[in-house]
Amino acid sequence: MVNEPESHNYPAALSYLSLIYDEQAASRYVNGLKQAVISEFKAKDIFRASNLSLLGISNTHVRRNQQKIQSGDQLSPLLLVRDSVNGKVIVADGYHRLCAIYAYDEDAVISCKIV
Repeated sequence: MVNEPESHNYPAALSYLSLIYDEQAASRYVNGLKQAVISEFKAKDIFRASNLSLLGISNTHVRRNQQKIQSGDQLSPLLLVRDSVNGKVIVADGYHRLCAIYAYDEDAVISCKIV
């Protein structure tokens, strides 16, 4: 994983979070993510905390990320938001990267920014 998210990751996170939260709250989360330090969590723990389903390699984005892994390219850290009201973690950006990494090793440690 690279040390910092790519520039397009934050707008993608804002777009997704704007579906769940009002624009002001979504913007606050993204601003917090920009300031957050890198943390690390196991892929299997992120999946458990998010309640998301695993996408397979038939998904174009997952396949593309797996090709990056195979060629030695680094992936951007995931952007995560703690949803304490619902007791889960929201993957604001990086769902396809998470699935690609998990497919290789569910115990893989993944770099993340979390608020």
